[in-house]
Amino acid sequence: MAIKKIPLSSLETDLEKTLSECSKSGQTLVVELPNQRLLAIQSLDPNEEDSLMDDLLSSNPKFQELVAKSKASPRKPFASGERIPKIPHKGLTACGMLIVE
Repeated sequence: MAIKKIPLSSLETDLEKTLSECSKSGQTLVVELPNQRLLAIQSLDPNEEDSLMDDLLSSNPKFQELVAKSKASPRKPFASGERIPKIPHKGLTACGMLIVE
């Protein structure tokens, strides 16, 4: 898999264009942040089963606390016939981000 390294300023200049290119090409982007930190952006195929999010969320204590709090709270049922609205995505597919310090 190809990796492209870009400065933060390039990402800030046109975020939507950069993420769209990442999504279309499947190329991993490594963004150079201040203080020699790096951020990796990798396109994820929404049709493929990917356990990355599950793995990250299952190992995050803050997320686990949030899930426990949610499970303990009362549930509000959906009204019959109620539909969940679709969120427009302007042709972008999901991209995953990982901060490396």
